[in-house]
Amino acid sequence: MAFDKQKRRLKIKKRIRKNIFGTPEMPRLSVYRSNKHISVQIIDDVNNKTLVAASSRNKELAEAKGNKSEIATSVGELIAKRALDKGVNQIVFDRNGYLYHGRVKSLAEGARKGGLKF
Repeated sequence: MAFDKQKRRLKIKKRIRKNIFGTPEMPRLSVYRSNKHISVQIIDDVNNKTLVAASSRNKELAEAKGNKSEIATSVGELIAKRALDKGVNQIVFDRNGYLYHGRVKSLAEGARKGGLKF
C-alpha cells in the first residue's frame, strides 16, 4: 500500500535530517511550505537556537504582488539579508522533505541571489 503525501514527506524528512546538521559556523536553513505561505528559519542545532526567520506573512512582504514562486524568491532574499546582518553567510539547505522544485527551488535561488552560500 502506498503512503499518502504527508507520510511520504515525513519519511523523506527523516532520511534527510539524519545527514544534515546545523553548526554555529554553518547553520541549517529549514523550509516549511503550506498551501498559501512559505516560511524559512536558520537554525543552529548545536545550541538549539533559531538565529533568523522569515516568512511570506512578514510585514515587509505582506504587500508583495505576484505568484507564490515570486513571493518565495523574495522570502529567500529577505532571509539572506537578515542572515548576512547576523554574520551568517554559509548554510546547509534542509528542504524538509519537499521536492526541490517550484517554490522551494525559488526560495533557494532567492537566498543565493541575496548572498548566502550553500
